[in-house]
Amino acid sequence: MALVVQFVLLYAPSSGGAPPFPHFDKLVHAAIFALPVFFAAAARLPFVPVVALAAAHAPLSEVIQGTLLPQRSGDPRDVIADLVGVALGVIAAQRVLRVRESNSAVDTT
Repeated sequence: MALVVQFVLLYAPSSGGAPPFPHFDKLVHAAIFALPVFFAAAARLPFVPVVALAAAHAPLSEVIQGTLLPQRSGDPRDVIADLVGVALGVIAAQRVLRVRESNSAVDTT
């Protein structure tokens, strides 16, 4: 579901109107890249391919927006926000997995 939301927000013909505050779109970019990475990592999908695909999708999505979607534009700062989101997704998933592992260690003793 997180990937569906990501694709809709990235590739919809328009960005959805005026943002509620400056740079709001950067928070959205970070969130829509963090969530799929988080859920994939928390589900223990192969870590390196998930992160590599998400990181590769960041600049690719901006190129697609800038060249193939006439009502959208590519923004290098969005790529940075996307990559920050990937990193945040990794960090959050690692913390959740660490808590799961420590809880399962306690349950087996």
